[in-house]
Amino acid sequence: MHISEILRRHHPAISFEFFPPKSEAASQELFQSIAALMPLKPAYVSVTYGAGGTTRERTHDLVVKLQRETNLTIVSHLTCVGSTKDEIHQILEKYAASGIHNIMALRGDPPKGQPHYEPPAEGFRYAAELVAYIKKHFPYMGIGVAGFPEGHPSTPNRLVEMDHLKRKVDAGADYICTQLFFDNRDFYDFCERCEIAGITVPIIAGIMPITSRKGMMRMAELALGARFPAKLLKAVQRVDSDEAVEKVGIHWATEQVIDLIDHKVKGIHFYTLNKSKATLRIYESLGIRNSDSLQHSSPAG
Repeated sequence: MHISEILRRHHPAISFEFFPPKSEAASQELFQSIAALMPLKPAYVSVTYGAGGTTRERTHDLVVKLQRETNLTIVSHLTCVGSTKDEIHQILEKYAASGIHNIMALRGDPPKGQPHYEPPAEGFRYAAELVAYIKKHFPYMGIGVAGFPEGHPSTPNRLVEMDHLKRKVDAGADYICTQLFFDNRDFYDFCERCEIAGITVPIIAGIMPITSRKGMMRMAELALGARFPAKLLKAVQRVDSDEAVEKVGIHWATEQVIDLIDHKVKGIHFYTLNKSKATLRIYESLGIRNSDSLQHSSPAG
């Protein structure tokens, strides 16, 4: 089922993101997390690529394994970086043959040591080109693209940033999934700017609970950045252990989700980091058993 159809049926649609494991131990941990999250009945799950397309084969293997062994709807990330058009075409053919019909089309982060992305001679420079290619050659596939409520890290001009997003949507994207954010006002402002730009596809809110100070630092150092509201920073400073930081992060994310639901968001996408604890705790705090319950229950205060 296409994600656009899922978004019409679920209000809101709740989804989870995983990344390909790098070892057997990590693989076991991932599937334990997936097993723990399955009772929540996510509307879909997505699987990421590594920077520079470095996990392409592991992404493909994980996507196909999930498609074959679960009843989940799977979205596979696909990036321009690290692949020619022919390679991307072959990947899409493999996905189609495996029953994968939803793609998250991204430009992707450049490989290490290459601060500015230079595509191969037979590659794509921009995500909009990848979207258009998929729409032309695999028109039956659903396509998602990324949005940046806090601003795209490589496009400081917010007007130009919205032009780029509009091109992706005009090329055939069915929905937008945002990068993580910690202030819902940034998300609502982003949605209003999309409306002004004539972007009418559904917008899914990306949520990543803070689970440690080290994790916060990593979020701040990543190319996508992260803006931590002062109120959140004060709450973290008041506690003296990572266990307590995790509780603060889960509480903060829960309040974000409650507010997003109250504002009739189309979907909420949890960046799980291949772990289940934080997402499960948020569900418990909301007083719900699975994503279906969100359509019928008021969040607990």
